[in-house]
Amino acid sequence: MANFGIHGAAGRMGKLLADYLVNSGDHRLAALYDRGEIGFYPNALVTNDLDKFLAECEIVVDFSAPSGTETLLEKVMQIGKKLPLVIGTTGLNAHQQNLLKLAAEKTPVLYATNMSLGIALLNKLVYDAAKALKDFDIEIVEMHHKHKKDAPSGTALTLAKSAAMARDLELDKARVSGRDGIIGERSKDEIGVLSLRGGDIVGDHAVGFYGEGEYIKLQHTATSRATFATGAIKAGGWLLNQQNGLYSIQDYFRI
Repeated sequence: MANFGIHGAAGRMGKLLADYLVNSGDHRLAALYDRGEIGFYPNALVTNDLDKFLAECEIVVDFSAPSGTETLLEKVMQIGKKLPLVIGTTGLNAHQQNLLKLAAEKTPVLYATNMSLGIALLNKLVYDAAKALKDFDIEIVEMHHKHKKDAPSGTALTLAKSAAMARDLELDKARVSGRDGIIGERSKDEIGVLSLRGGDIVGDHAVGFYGEGEYIKLQHTATSRATFATGAIKAGGWLLNQQNGLYSIQDYFRI
């Protein structure tokens, strides 16, 4: 049983992670960090002091914001302590993604835009389909609740990256997010990514492969955020026994 810390504990996922640790008994909820208001958790440190927070943790799960993740990564590299990190924050920029790689040289880091088994498998299926269906057009549609701040979702971008890798494409050049007006015909190497927002949708991702006279659609629907919390904590338990390096959720599920 390890001492877990929740970074970004005032957010939706932060609260789910804390509740899961309290109720499951798999590991101990040792500390919670956020600049916002956090509820009361007996026998756990609740703080907005990052140094005090990290001192209580054997592993940290982070579902905060890109700026918060950046600060966390920089601090962990400074303290020189092996402190495994499970990062689920989406919307990271190029600098923040590079920090993930640098931190992974000093401690095990698992980064995933989605912590579910279903999405881990979907990424593999998308890669295989994109490689096999070379002449099919690829379009991705993702739907999330109205409070989500980043678009496209991190999961949709990861799926698009899997498709791009299968076809030896650079995602930044191939991705088209939204279309409007007289834009001309669709090019062969486009990967369309459309974002929809509304209500309380947890997460829905559909990847379509459109050919002449037929199409295939691969889809994953999350019906509860608890799926992500469970996946993150279980992956964290696995990460405790790994060597320094940058891992994906596929590494944990061995997909």
